Amino acid sequence: QVQLVESGGGLVQPGGSLRLSCVVSGDVFNRFAMSWYRQAPGNEREMVARLDVVGGTHYSDSVKGRFTISRDSAKKAVNLQMNSLKVEDTAVYYCHVDQTSYWGQGTRVTVSS
Repeated sequence: QVQLVESGGGLVQPGGSLRLSCVVSGDVFNRFAMSWYRQAPGNEREMVARLDVVGGTHYSDSVKGRFTISRDSAKKAVNLQMNSLKVEDTAVYYCHVDQTSYWGQGTRVTVSS
């Protein structure tokens, strides 16, 4: 059974940093690309970062240069390092296994002074 469990969200001031982690159980890690999405109140869910199985990365324009997605094979986790956070980064962040219906429960990030 596949489960994705996110952690690391919280409240941070503008300019601060957070590191999100998504621990993956089940036989999907290293077989599919992994992505982080976010959904702000009143907005559609949007992809912010993707990591493919050979290590290639893709970022949305809004986070490029500030966010970094990475894979920790020993922990079967996909991490999202978020630096220089802005108020507009406030959202619930979700981990997703691409090409499947597997999503995490989400972790809330609030950027506010």
